[in-house]
Amino acid sequence: MSENNQQILLVSRPHGEPVPENFKLVESDIPEPGAGKMLLRAIYLSLDPYMRGRMSEGKSYAAPVQIGDVMEGSAVTQVVASNLPDYKPGDFVFNPGQGWQEYALSGGENVRRIDPAAGPLSYALSVLGMPGFTAYAGLHNIGKPKSGETLVVAAASGAVGSLVGQIAGIRGCRVVGIAGGKKKCRFVREELGFDECLNHHEGDLAERLEAACPKGIDIYFENVGGHVFNAVFPLLNDFARIPVCGLIAHYNATGLPPGPDRLPLLMQQILVQRLTFQGFIVWDFASQFPQFHSDMSQWIKQGKIKFKEDITQGLKNAPGELIGLLKGANFGKKVIQVSDDPMPSNHSKS
Repeated sequence: MSENNQQILLVSRPHGEPVPENFKLVESDIPEPGAGKMLLRAIYLSLDPYMRGRMSEGKSYAAPVQIGDVMEGSAVTQVVASNLPDYKPGDFVFNPGQGWQEYALSGGENVRRIDPAAGPLSYALSVLGMPGFTAYAGLHNIGKPKSGETLVVAAASGAVGSLVGQIAGIRGCRVVGIAGGKKKCRFVREELGFDECLNHHEGDLAERLEAACPKGIDIYFENVGGHVFNAVFPLLNDFARIPVCGLIAHYNATGLPPGPDRLPLLMQQILVQRLTFQGFIVWDFASQFPQFHSDMSQWIKQGKIKFKEDITQGLKNAPGELIGLLKGANFGKKVIQVSDDPMPSNHSKS
């Protein structure tokens, strides 16, 4: 057990892209759990695109991190000491309120016990956690896939997009992914089994996408925005469904993109084609988590779902890895290993 608690604080708000100077690594005393509290030590910390929004003061669905506070983040943790009857030292717990720190106190609110027999501990942050549930809930509740339809998903090699495509394939859809780079596209096609994957860094994306979707697009799972959305929009079929999960191309923007006002044209097409655009936050569907966990666990055991994690050692590296994630530098679900995994034989990085 460490003598001090390593923490990463948000010390300034970024203007545009975050920079290392927005963060500060500090050490503090390890807190003592009082009555009704337990002490949790982080093993794996999740890095996610939503964290960029928490660094800004703008209105959102959740409050921003305050200057001088520990950066927000969820983690796989282990109970070190407990004054809660339902938890004992050694238990593994998913803690959405851990933050970017090694140790944190919890009163048990919103935590979830992790069964190490279900798979590697880090999977609670990825395929069996929020990214997996995001793909499952957004696709089924908003995308409503039907056999024979065409689905396109942006950020297809990422934590959410990779699972959206595979679940859609299980449901009988033709699946076309869009990803950034030849290596990622090759992984999506050859390892994940998508019907096609297009590199958005190459030219003529709109033309290549049209060729890959000869029957148009019935479902577009939006993770990116920007020029990827511009290529997709003209190909949407009547009654197409568009779950809007993220817009990572715009998270570091400091103003509106240049160009003419396309909103009237967009609204006209939504009306004429009866399109469904719906933004969602995964916990809108929280009651469905047990069914998701059961289905996804079964698909993993059957070999129907494959998943890639991108794990970096050391809490100090979290700021640089988040900055890279927002630029698409990660390959798979980005995770920081904060401390030793007590079950390393149960872990695989891909």
